[in-house]
Amino acid sequence: QVQLVESGGGLVQAGGSLRLSCAASGRSFSTYAMGWFRQAPGKERESVTAISWSGVSTYYADSVKGRFTISRDNAKNTVYLQMNSLKPEDTAVYYCAARSGLATMSPHEYHYWGQGTQVTVSS
Repeated sequence: QVQLVESGGGLVQAGGSLRLSCAASGRSFSTYAMGWFRQAPGKERESVTAISWSGVSTYYADSVKGRFTISRDNAKNTVYLQMNSLKPEDTAVYYCAARSGLATMSPHEYHYWGQGTQVTVSS
């Protein structure tokens, strides 16, 4: 069992940056692949990025490639999402998620979810 708590969301102007954190508690965090997903009002949850348990492999949605960076610190049981050059269309609730096995961009394959953190980008 893994419990996930996101933090770092907030209001930022377009072009600005935010760093989200996802702190995990429970056993064997370093064996879990992690992902970040987001959901805007009236829209389906979409994949943002994912990272393998080792941190060696990362994956990004085309919409955030070159602007967002996922990383993890297994010693701190934390995964991060650095978001640069933010756009109004990045406004959403951002969720982190964990799964046993390989990293994937499919939200349906994640077993554990945080409660989400709101990111609002003003134009």
